[in-house]
Amino acid sequence: MARRPLRIEVDGVSREIHSSHDTPLLYVLRDELRLNVPRFGCGLAQCGACSVLLDGKEIRSCVTAVSAANGKQVTTLEGLPAQWAKWLGRKLHKGELHPIQQAWIDEQVPQCGYCQSGMMIQAAELLSKNTNPTDEEIGSAMNGHLCRCGTYPRILKAIKKAGLRMAWGDG
Repeated sequence: MARRPLRIEVDGVSREIHSSHDTPLLYVLRDELRLNVPRFGCGLAQCGACSVLLDGKEIRSCVTAVSAANGKQVTTLEGLPAQWAKWLGRKLHKGELHPIQQAWIDEQVPQCGYCQSGMMIQAAELLSKNTNPTDEEIGSAMNGHLCRCGTYPRILKAIKKAGLRMAWGDG
């Protein structure tokens, strides 16, 4: 008997998924849906490069079966601008970025950039709950996201900058 396709919303678009239900969500996003991020890092949920938001909560997509996302909303880095516009209660403007994405650019956070998608996803989850986190709260939230280039001071600065923008409702 054929399996019924799954239905997930990815970055605001409802998608029918035909992969095996136990396929890692990461593989479905990259291989079936052809998204460029998230990235495969360690494959063991230890580095955070594969992070996405599942109904607003950060998860590691390399170890999450696609069936866990059935009927839910998945947000990748590409979907953060639409999430921000929704937060503000308005339509997304062409070329608009989520404050965390803009802060990453302003602070020139990436060096190699491989981990940055997961870092921004985790930061977006943190700032959705608390736009004025302390250094300790940021450190705790970002714990488990690894940056081989060591850009942690710039990450901290970018998160604080994005939090201020979000608190003021300014992209």
